[in-house]
Amino acid sequence: MSTLTAVLNHLDDDKDAALQRLVELLKIESISTDPAYKDACKSAADVLVADLSTMGFDAKRHDTPGHPMVVAHSDNIDDKNLPHFLFYGHYDVQPVDPVELWNTAPFDPQIEETPSGAVIRARGAADDKGQLMTFVEACRAYHAVNGGLPARVTIFFEGEEESGSPSLVPFLEAHREELSADIAFVCDTGMWDQNTPAITTMLRGMVAEEITITGPDIDLHSGMYGGPAINPIRVLTKILAGLHDEEGRITLPGFYDGVPEISPDLKAQWDSLGFDASKFLGEVGLSEPAGETGYSALEQIWSRPTCEINGIAGGYAGPGFKTVLPSKAVAKVSFRLVGSQDPDKIATALRDYIDSMLPKDCTVSYHSKNNSGATVMPLDNPVFEKARTSLSQEWPNEAVYVGGGGSIPVVGHFLEILGLHSLLVGFGLEDDAIHSPNEKYSVTSFQKGARSWARILHELSTT
Repeated sequence: MSTLTAVLNHLDDDKDAALQRLVELLKIESISTDPAYKDACKSAADVLVADLSTMGFDAKRHDTPGHPMVVAHSDNIDDKNLPHFLFYGHYDVQPVDPVELWNTAPFDPQIEETPSGAVIRARGAADDKGQLMTFVEACRAYHAVNGGLPARVTIFFEGEEESGSPSLVPFLEAHREELSADIAFVCDTGMWDQNTPAITTMLRGMVAEEITITGPDIDLHSGMYGGPAINPIRVLTKILAGLHDEEGRITLPGFYDGVPEISPDLKAQWDSLGFDASKFLGEVGLSEPAGETGYSALEQIWSRPTCEINGIAGGYAGPGFKTVLPSKAVAKVSFRLVGSQDPDKIATALRDYIDSMLPKDCTVSYHSKNNSGATVMPLDNPVFEKARTSLSQEWPNEAVYVGGGGSIPVVGHFLEILGLHSLLVGFGLEDDAIHSPNEKYSVTSFQKGARSWARILHELSTT
């Protein structure tokens, strides 16, 4: 019997105990954004340190100005002949509000039967405790069967992902050498569907600006001043309307610099997924894609940049009418970036455009969010195809490469600070209700996820 077969058999034999270990972790109320749960976050870190220590890891809790980080090294960490992998997950969870919408207590995990199979329901089940434990269980099985792992492994668990990761960058910079590896594994992603595993190969970056245009010193009576007085809302809406042309393209000069076209092979793979844009939009009361002409809905979400107006305010919006010309008008505008688009250049282009549109009697001020570039994985690295082959051997359908419409900031930090590309493999499903009441994680995702990581570890450790 091969080592991999023995490890997979052990995972099957131990699956009930593994599920119970996840249940115990899910009972810990590790809500990072609420100071009232500081001790619970520390408890979660300690539980993970203790658990990893039982399977040959040198595991430590590292306290930070916020919540602790957990770093653990496999006992073969000094064997330079073996590949070295850094696995990342986060043990903190979102708040449970509104708690009255939960069908069961958020931190009293329940195994439920659903039409799609058994699920474990609790806050953090899918995001991210269930996901990170898939990798831990794979390591446990290797330790039990083989006395150790087939590669050097460093595990890094964060405790502040759900509260903006304020300690992450300083920690990475201070522990750069300790966390160095050949590639990072990140589990905070999902499947294409319940039978089709996925590797996320691109994440969009972001530029976000809050724009405030000020005209008169105070709100003005529209009967007395309407006409000769400039109206900031009129100025702002004209500016916003000019950000897109009739084809849905963004009009800022140089905006598309660094935007690549996806390869024909990747486009063909995406087309083969059978994504139904009408169904996708129909579920939220819409009927047709409204992005760039000439690109499919999936391309618009995964591989094309966007500009969206996320909020707009000014004047009086309460019941009835208050006929004023407002002193100020405010808009929140965000851009999702792809490829090698430069977030600083785009922020500058936006401000230059607004300045050029500003009438004499108006001024503008800005409040920026932290900007970040997109992340694109190097698919010519054989790690990605080996991982895809491994996943395909475990699940009914062949694994696919997908894009991500949002951002996972840690992936960019790993590249910028540690010089590591990331293999993003997760087993969440679209209906897991992460961040929402009644969050759940498929038991099949948990069990086959552990088997998947065992296969990946085996394949990537074999030269």
